[in-house]
Amino acid sequence: MGALGGIFMESVRVDDLVKKIVEKVTKELAQEAKGRTSVGEIVGAAVEAQRAWQWDYNLDARTKILSAIKSKLLPHAEELAKLARDDTDMGRLDDKILKKKLAITKTPGPEYFTTKAISGDNGLILEELAPFGVIASITPSTNPVATVINNTICMLSGGNGVVFSPHPGALRCTLRTVELIRGILAEEGAPVEVVSVLSDASLDSLKELMSHPDIKLISATGGPGVVRAALSSGKPAIGAGPGNPPVLVDETAHLEKAAKDVIAGASFDNNLPCIAEKELIAVNCIADDLKELMCHNGAYELKDRSKIADLVELVLTKDHKIKKDMVGKNASVYLEKLGITPPPNVRLILVECDEKHPFVQEELMMPILAMVRVADFREGLAMAKRVEHGFKHSAIIHSTNIDNMSDMAKTMETSMFVKNAPSFASIGVGGDCPTAFTIGTTTGHGPTTPLSFCRIRRCLLHGAFRIV
Repeated sequence: MGALGGIFMESVRVDDLVKKIVEKVTKELAQEAKGRTSVGEIVGAAVEAQRAWQWDYNLDARTKILSAIKSKLLPHAEELAKLARDDTDMGRLDDKILKKKLAITKTPGPEYFTTKAISGDNGLILEELAPFGVIASITPSTNPVATVINNTICMLSGGNGVVFSPHPGALRCTLRTVELIRGILAEEGAPVEVVSVLSDASLDSLKELMSHPDIKLISATGGPGVVRAALSSGKPAIGAGPGNPPVLVDETAHLEKAAKDVIAGASFDNNLPCIAEKELIAVNCIADDLKELMCHNGAYELKDRSKIADLVELVLTKDHKIKKDMVGKNASVYLEKLGITPPPNVRLILVECDEKHPFVQEELMMPILAMVRVADFREGLAMAKRVEHGFKHSAIIHSTNIDNMSDMAKTMETSMFVKNAPSFASIGVGGDCPTAFTIGTTTGHGPTTPLSFCRIRRCLLHGAFRIV
């Protein structure tokens, strides 16, 4: 075989040995973690791990470990997407794969941190960002895996630890995601318990987690009940509130692009994202052309008034609340239930109605888009403001009129405002924005980054260190 062959075989044996050792250690850590079942035990272990993570791993070390998490998670994107789809029975697999890859590759990390220095006649002030400690992260059923990945990277970047509380309807995929992350931490020699999860997705466990004295910050991504509980906990909280984003298309828009963008955004993962287009407001002079272009690009217009009434009954309760078992299905599913043979590749159902229609007023989280005509931009802007309900979450415009774009941005006051692109451009799909799956609209944090999960610390040196 020769000397080189012998060296190669020896290298292979060493690699195999290292792999076996890592697998053994990972399994042992997993078994040890499974032994911790109470909230107190899980938080206690997380506190110890967070202290080690904060003090023993500097920014350079965190960067390397988080880079490893990203690179090693990426091959699991499809597996996690399929598991999330099977777990929740919501969304589109291709879009879920994209969301996982987005969270892995475009979530910002430790590179976001800079030190602020202010010098004056009396000396020097330094301001730096420090971790809160252990964070309780409540995750939704609509974006369970992407939220776990996104929050893990953001929270660990600042030196925090995290205990995830999964949505009961997305338990398996959440546990699997955390299992993979913990395995990578073990491989990298990092404290595994710095990322933990409650295997009991009960309301009692969640309440105990939020009230635990060693939980220093709560991040709530989910329904209004969960957000209210977080905000009333007496602890610092980041609350991702409700949304009902309008998209306004005026007479100056590039209609073909607007049509494609609206369909892409409103149908992305079957309209599950809170940032997605939920109702379409179109200036009357372009409304027919816009509808025609949309129907040529994957939309199906439901015109029969009786069928529209049937659709309302299918997806909403009598008091116009969404039926949870109808959330996030493919457009073809709704059409088939109405006795309509869906066209091939249909992604979105378009329904023209008036402003008072429940499809306009309620956030459906379904690929069903209400369209309302208005006489002009001013009327459309006033309507957009009303139907967004003051959530200040997200809004979208398609226009080439700079004044119209500026006026809508100022009027809507939303955390996310998109001009001439699908809504998902605001979280980095096809754009330069960093990815965020927790949009802290209720608490004013907006799209979260590593900075969102840190607190400011100031240090003053009087009378020195000014050099000019």
